[in-house]
Amino acid sequence: MPIEELGEFVKKLEEAGELRRVKTQVDTDLEIAEILRRVMYAKGPALLFENVKNYDIPVLGNAFGSLKRLELGLETSDFTEIGQRIVDMTKMDIPTGFFDKIKKLPELSKITDIAPKMQKSGPVTEIFEDLPSFEKIPILKTWHKDAAKFITFGLVATKHPQTQVRNLGVYRMQILDKTHAIMHWQKHKRGAHHYDIKKDAGDKIEVAVIIGADPATVFSAVAPVPEGLDKYIFAGIVRKSGIKTVKCRTVDLEVPANAELVLEGYVDPADIRMEGPFGDHTGYYTPPEPYPVFTLTGIMRRQKPIYLTTIVGKPILEDAFIGKVIERSFLPLIKLFQPEVVDFSMPAAGWFQGMAIISIKKRYPGQAKKVMMGLWGLGQLALTKVFIVVDDDINVHDMDQVIWAVTTRTDAARDVMIINNAPTDTLDPASPLLNLGSKLGIDATQKTKEEGYQREIQELVKVDEDTMNLVDAKWSSYGI
Repeated sequence: MPIEELGEFVKKLEEAGELRRVKTQVDTDLEIAEILRRVMYAKGPALLFENVKNYDIPVLGNAFGSLKRLELGLETSDFTEIGQRIVDMTKMDIPTGFFDKIKKLPELSKITDIAPKMQKSGPVTEIFEDLPSFEKIPILKTWHKDAAKFITFGLVATKHPQTQVRNLGVYRMQILDKTHAIMHWQKHKRGAHHYDIKKDAGDKIEVAVIIGADPATVFSAVAPVPEGLDKYIFAGIVRKSGIKTVKCRTVDLEVPANAELVLEGYVDPADIRMEGPFGDHTGYYTPPEPYPVFTLTGIMRRQKPIYLTTIVGKPILEDAFIGKVIERSFLPLIKLFQPEVVDFSMPAAGWFQGMAIISIKKRYPGQAKKVMMGLWGLGQLALTKVFIVVDDDINVHDMDQVIWAVTTRTDAARDVMIINNAPTDTLDPASPLLNLGSKLGIDATQKTKEEGYQREIQELVKVDEDTMNLVDAKWSSYGI
């Protein structure tokens, strides 16, 4: 049975030795964040702070800060299964049919076992605050030069104004006062697209911010699912069972019935304010930029909720492990678009949008560049700065092997491709313009004569089979 709520996940983590309870009083102003950073960098456990100064709500951090915790939460050790379920359910045999199939993905809601199931009430409806305030919630300030306290792990729920397909995204929110916060909707995100449609019509957009949910729903909010796939349906695909939902009280949105807290409200395109600075996952402070304001209209919550948060900064922190699961989960979909892809890696030190390494089964000249250009046209991969393509004899998860391939199979003039004036991640501190910069592609595959390689391909150094068998047979006798 899938995990239904955050409290159940906490219990599983504790039973597995993956969680510690902190009973010493701690402060939401910088102290909790510094504790979490030290534990994250040390690859330590999840922490549940039970004695938070001035609040009666405990704070949970680093809940997804290891692959073991994600395996427990998503109830699988093979994350590629998640993407494979999408491929299997769309019944696609060749990539040319993918776009037609994607358009039909909302129809998956008709499949009873993964469709969300509306309830009249749930744990999150136990209390409703019609005079809501952010001041009652233990929101953290994480870096001393941050502009204010920020919600960092809110699952921001919106609906596409035309198709009604639901989205969940994780966008930080800077607290301004009791009922206002700035919504950091980056230009390329789906929530920002929904907002832009309403903005063009001269309307506000209704929003619900979910704090704390079952692990599959949390993962679904972070995952870059194919366009047109409802995030609540994707959560059902991840957990193999539809989530329970309830209606909000002040906005026309559905939210997980087993959530801890739900912040209801709207974002007004007429109310734009400067957001930031904020210490981000690039390791730099994001400078102040204009973003729209979220107005809080109500809070639904459990009687005894848990406040789920995460801390970002210079890699490697908790988001690295979530990113690794996304990388593994979406490998089957990448292979669907580019069948020659063997494996795919986005190193955590590159904050995921910074670099991707792809191995291919090479069959013809120029194939590495074809793969790069195809992937740069694929969803959120459009924001990736650097692609390195290697042959299938290279382990993309071993940077020593990748560096060896780059230095022995790449000629700079022949194998490096630069694309100017391309979309970049909003958070990229190096791009010359906000959201616009350049891409770097490195073809580190073995070149052929058709690609201009005029020399004889040098033979790889390998141990001969007789010697290998001899040493294998005598290995235990060596006393090593």
